Amino acid sequence: MSTRQKLNRSSQDINSSIPFPDEILHLEEINHKLDDALRKADADVDRLDEEYMEFKRYMVENRGEIDPHEMFQNELALNRIDNSGAFAVGIRDKIAKLKESPYFSRIDFREANAAESTAYYIGRFSFSHGNELLIFDWRAPIASMFYDYEIGPAGFDAPQGRIEGALTRKRQFKIKDGKLEYALESSVNIQDDILQQELSHTSDEKMKSIIATIQKEQNQIIRNEKAGTLIIQGVAGSGKTSIALHRIAFLLYRFKDSLSAKNVTILSPNKVFGDYISNVLPELGEEPIYELSFADIAKVQLEGVVDFEADKDPIETNDGAWAERVRFKSTLDFVKQMDSFIAQMPGIVFEPVDYTYGRFTVKADTISARFDAYSKYPVKRRLQMVANDIFDRFDTDNYMEEDIPKSRTIQKALSKMLKVKDTLSLYKEFYNHIERPEMLVMPAKKTLEWVDVFPFIYLHTAYEGLKESSIIRHLVIDEMQDYTPIQYAVINLLFKCKKTILGDFDQFINPNHLHTLDDIQLLYDDVEFVELSKSYRSTYEIISFAKQIKCTGTIEAIERHGETPALIKCQNKRDELMRIKSGIETFSQTAYSSLGIITKTNHDAKLLYFELSHNYDVHLISPESTHFVNGICITSIQMSKGLEFDEAIVPYVDKNTYFTEYDRSLLYIACTRAMHKLTLLYTKEISPLLG
Repeated sequence: MSTRQKLNRSSQDINSSIPFPDEILHLEEINHKLDDALRKADADVDRLDEEYMEFKRYMVENRGEIDPHEMFQNELALNRIDNSGAFAVGIRDKIAKLKESPYFSRIDFREANAAESTAYYIGRFSFSHGNELLIFDWRAPIASMFYDYEIGPAGFDAPQGRIEGALTRKRQFKIKDGKLEYALESSVNIQDDILQQELSHTSDEKMKSIIATIQKEQNQIIRNEKAGTLIIQGVAGSGKTSIALHRIAFLLYRFKDSLSAKNVTILSPNKVFGDYISNVLPELGEEPIYELSFADIAKVQLEGVVDFEADKDPIETNDGAWAERVRFKSTLDFVKQMDSFIAQMPGIVFEPVDYTYGRFTVKADTISARFDAYSKYPVKRRLQMVANDIFDRFDTDNYMEEDIPKSRTIQKALSKMLKVKDTLSLYKEFYNHIERPEMLVMPAKKTLEWVDVFPFIYLHTAYEGLKESSIIRHLVIDEMQDYTPIQYAVINLLFKCKKTILGDFDQFINPNHLHTLDDIQLLYDDVEFVELSKSYRSTYEIISFAKQIKCTGTIEAIERHGETPALIKCQNKRDELMRIKSGIETFSQTAYSSLGIITKTNHDAKLLYFELSHNYDVHLISPESTHFVNGICITSIQMSKGLEFDEAIVPYVDKNTYFTEYDRSLLYIACTRAMHKLTLLYTKEISPLLG
């Protein structure tokens, strides 16, 4: 029997499997208890709503008669009821979600020296009825055994220590709308079969949770609670973003007393991607986390300091001098040059002289010594601290109670000793200092190119200081390969917290970035590195095709088979457009949910959108877009990163469009967006990268 026949047979077995009678009865009992819990939760919500309205009515009707003390007490009571109501709504919503699919697995575990095994059902959330815990949250310590072990010796790390024993049973379920679709006794391969079944489905409009199909190596990343900085290098389709979000969900569960969703931020590449992943945490019962971009950070830090231009598209910008500036500032060596300059900066920017006020004098060398004593602070902050020291000294010596200058007056005098008055002047001096003045080009007065924004902020930190974030305790950085070492250096100053950093250095989008994965790791002392090489998104045929374009040496395709990618030669551009239209017509007759038409540039995507939007319901995903929707999407390779489509059409794959080594990376990204079907179109001569 062929591999494909085995996989098809496996899917048929799953779909036609007869559930175990005991599991049908168990699910019926759970459904009854969930119904009972939901009725009680609804009653609690209604009661608290009524109680809240009663208080509001009482306060309105008796506004003129209530004394301030009673009003204060009533307001406290209202806040307490409001908080209780929100908590009750959260419980009700979780129970309602559990009714749809209460659990997805069962493990029977016998502790060492115990006579019998105990059954544990694992689901999206925990569920208790009375004093009995009936369903365990997938993040609970005991649930880790479902992901990490097959039948036989097993164990887990409990709060009280390591628990050893044996798994005596392992079952997996598919429950939809409260009904058991299948129940399977586990063997070594059964989880792979279920994974195949899940991967064969069509794409969803938003990224979904993967708790039923988390693999062992993924589970170890998700449950890693000790790493200060965790870097995940994952091939296309390895699920790295989903894993990072599930890790956040785990950490929110594990450290619920000290970490909440408001303490977590994700740095995402664009608004569309942020929207695409926005459902994962709420689906797991957690609040959405705050999303930031590097542009958002720049706006906050540079408000009232300097303006800056948006980044240019490297694919569409034909400016050799600009490209050279980007390359120069994209290396780890550039950060080292800035660090060297900052170390010498005090002598460059500050030249103290004697300060005299009446009979009070402070010598220049004393001012210099105090200034040096505060070396870990920004220059402007140092001046303030030195001014405070001088004031304290004058105040101590002022036994005749004469007029002495206030700290602010002293600080103004010290500021006049600065040879450089602002960060922009200092930033210009940096390029003179390294004898590369041509590397700084300002498009307008007090306006920076995007490539200068984070080097400027880095210097601004040392000169005036940054607006640091104290509320953020965990930062997620996605598409790590797209950010330069100087950007990471700034992030490390802004967010002094734990980090999950992920991406794929085989999916470089900027040909002018010269940094490497090793460079990023060198910026962290406490880094832990993991690599994911298995791709779950695309079929074996699509991954094999992508490897012919760019042989990364690490990507491993899962054995899920489908159509061989099609290379179609067109007579001319008009014929190519007709082929795209034909592909849309064919797609509309399938059960697929999403079709991505992926062009090399944003400009090409817009042109194609205008060609097709008159006759078809198509969506353009551009840098200005904010939402992802299923259906037919036209987008560039840049904007498609992180997204996936049931089917992808990549047009214009000719020798004049894709021909450089950088284009090889772009084609690789485009092809690995497809889950089930891939078509490439070209006119005249095919790209040599496909030959």
